[in-house]
Amino acid sequence: MSDFRIPTRRGFLKSTAALGGAVALTGLGAGRALAADTTVGFIYVGPKDDYGYNQAHAEGAAAIKGMPGITVVEEENVPESVDVQKSMESMINFDGASLIFPTSFGYFDPHILEMAQKYPDVRFEHCGGMWTADKHPMNVGSYFGYIGMGQYLNGIAAGHATRTKKIGFVAAKPIPQVLLNVNSFLLGARAVDPEITCQVIFTGEWSLAVKEAEAVNALTDQGADVITCHVDGPKVVMETAAGRGAFVCGYHADQSALAPEKYLTGAEWNWANVYTDMAETTLAGGTIDNFVRGGLAEDFIKMSPLGPAVSDASRAQFEDTMATIKKGGFSVIKGPLKDNKGGVIATEGQAFEESDVALESMDYLVEGVIGSTS
Repeated sequence: MSDFRIPTRRGFLKSTAALGGAVALTGLGAGRALAADTTVGFIYVGPKDDYGYNQAHAEGAAAIKGMPGITVVEEENVPESVDVQKSMESMINFDGASLIFPTSFGYFDPHILEMAQKYPDVRFEHCGGMWTADKHPMNVGSYFGYIGMGQYLNGIAAGHATRTKKIGFVAAKPIPQVLLNVNSFLLGARAVDPEITCQVIFTGEWSLAVKEAEAVNALTDQGADVITCHVDGPKVVMETAAGRGAFVCGYHADQSALAPEKYLTGAEWNWANVYTDMAETTLAGGTIDNFVRGGLAEDFIKMSPLGPAVSDASRAQFEDTMATIKKGGFSVIKGPLKDNKGGVIATEGQAFEESDVALESMDYLVEGVIGSTS
């Protein structure tokens, strides 16, 4: 979509109100019901070329643009505020969108929920673990991937590469999905060497370049020689860490071009596969499941190619573990395991498979992670 439409979209509700918005919206709604094509909207909290979260979703959106019967509209740099409600509403009424992917975590409550109540014939798909059947509208769905398994594989590569036995993690917010990634990264590294520790620094924001750079510098100053992250745009983390001589493991999308000699591998989303399936379901007149999950076996996630610094031993353990994960039944969180405050997470013989919904309410850091959720 051309850039000139972005201010038009954000100003749409105001302009239609001034011209008798109720009549205009009704007319557009009727036109949408008669349209042969399905218009799909994507909303991003940051730029589409951020080498990270938003780029991964934008690459998924690009995959369905050529599908017969599908029209894609997009808007980037939309804050997690009432602005996203305006974007959703104008996509519905201005573009005729009947399927919308507001991709950022903070779009869900109250913004998606309010729009879903107002537009019951529109399907809203949220990337995250927020939807529950007894609480939320049925025209809202939740989709996510078991990317913690990708961070576990990142950890294996990190475990072989570290010389200090100290690895680092730059994280945005201590929500369950982020905590699972931090824990998985450390546990993957400890599958190589149980003495490895991981320090995590939370920046408090999904995208805050200055704090991300400061966090990397603090981690490397304290000896971390392999670093990964869970922020929207990993570019600053990758470049700063590599500039300090640390190895890096990517996240969201492929960042190997940013640090070609220091990039070990990365946990990537494969939204192209997911969005294609959802678009095909919609075109066929079906209904997307309200709770959609998948991992490496289902092609919801993928791993970046191993970099030149990865040793033969690292490659062998990495590839063997990935093959085992793809077979199913693999557990990252398994006993005996304690949190970093000494509390028991899992007893001997107890394990949580990747599909266990209990992991989506994780509120702890495992033993060996240096840091706090508060």
